[in-house]
Amino acid sequence: MKLVDTHTHLYEPEFDEDREKVIARAVAAGVDRMLFPAIDSGSHERLFDLCRRWSEYCLPMMGLHPTSVNDNPRWKEELDCVERLLAAPPVERFVAVGEVGLDFYWSRDWQREQEEVFIRQIELSLEYRLPLVIHTRDAWPRMMEILGRYAGCGLCGVLHAFSHTLDCYGRIAEFGDFLFGIGGVVTYRKSGLAEVVAEMDMKDLVLETDSPYLTPVPFRGRRNESAYVRLVCDRVAEIKGVDSEQVAACTTANARRMFGL
Repeated sequence: MKLVDTHTHLYEPEFDEDREKVIARAVAAGVDRMLFPAIDSGSHERLFDLCRRWSEYCLPMMGLHPTSVNDNPRWKEELDCVERLLAAPPVERFVAVGEVGLDFYWSRDWQREQEEVFIRQIELSLEYRLPLVIHTRDAWPRMMEILGRYAGCGLCGVLHAFSHTLDCYGRIAEFGDFLFGIGGVVTYRKSGLAEVVAEMDMKDLVLETDSPYLTPVPFRGRRNESAYVRLVCDRVAEIKGVDSEQVAACTTANARRMFGL
């Protein structure tokens, strides 16, 4: 079985004590690619260093996370940094423009700035012909409105940590070539995501952990890691009534196509 963890933050300090063991466990679990979204310049060097040292398994994205815009007087400099790095990658290549999007959970005070940054990064994804990896929290109506402006323009990407409605799933599919990242939330009994995934087409799904966050059952409450993407795979297989090998094969093929792996 081969799996792709399409969204993980193994470069974060939570893994400083045992990062190599975490990667080894992921590889032993069948994870042959781990994709790393950027957050902001404060973590770029950790991200690049990890991808250089483990280039066989670890691949970077480049983008500015929406919450890194909030209360940040230097957000324009951060966006300029993203543009410079996409133009001249310090690693072999970036596989996506991400993690980008809208997040109004903490505050709407920076909504205008978040939207400006998101729109510019959509344009960069089109310019460099890279998929978007999109974060959305408490901002779905506005997210769909903005994506709808680019329908027919060749947009593609992944809706990271998707846990919204079937209606949203159907509408976003009209805007471009989008896949939907399914993570540990699908294992949570009260999330409602299992019912949505049951109605989604497997050709539209990829698997992710978002480690160290959103840890799946039975490890919920502990630090997440990329090896646990196998638990997400098993849960999707249970929901779909198929074996895990079939889910792994389909979602891995989806990820390879989208990210050019």
